[in-house]
Amino acid sequence: MAIRQLTEYDAEQYRVIRLESLQNAPEAFGSSYEEEKERPLDFFRSRLQSDYSLTFGAFECDILVGVVTLVKETKLKLKHRANIFAMYVLPEYRGTGLGNKLISEAINKAKEWTDVEQINLTVVSTNKSAKRLYQSIGFEVFGEEKRALKLDGRYLDEQHMVLFLK
Repeated sequence: MAIRQLTEYDAEQYRVIRLESLQNAPEAFGSSYEEEKERPLDFFRSRLQSDYSLTFGAFECDILVGVVTLVKETKLKLKHRANIFAMYVLPEYRGTGLGNKLISEAINKAKEWTDVEQINLTVVSTNKSAKRLYQSIGFEVFGEEKRALKLDGRYLDEQHMVLFLK
């Protein structure tokens, strides 16, 4: 299993896994499959070309099987923070430690940014396996947003988590 930062050349595989994640786990993301399915490949390619938004991928035999995105804040008062978004591992690879490896890769990159002191993320309150993963790495819950997402007429709460690097 190889983990590396995705580039524009990974856009096709990234689009496939991104759309699959939105279909299979709609409650885990702020975006929806319906919003992103019609987007051109260039939309996904551009996501992979930023200096401040990095997506890491896990590959099994050159097939992308997991992703996570790390976004560095750029505003003066927020530059001490980075955020983790869009964590997804294909169902057949869950429970293998792959999620831990992806998050660890993102954390290691955040540590390279000398001004980043903390990493924030949100997780749907009912996603117990994701919360366990994040807590095992050292993330702590610091708040809960009631009715953060609305999906098919039902509300989902999100917990806000932080990992202090310094």
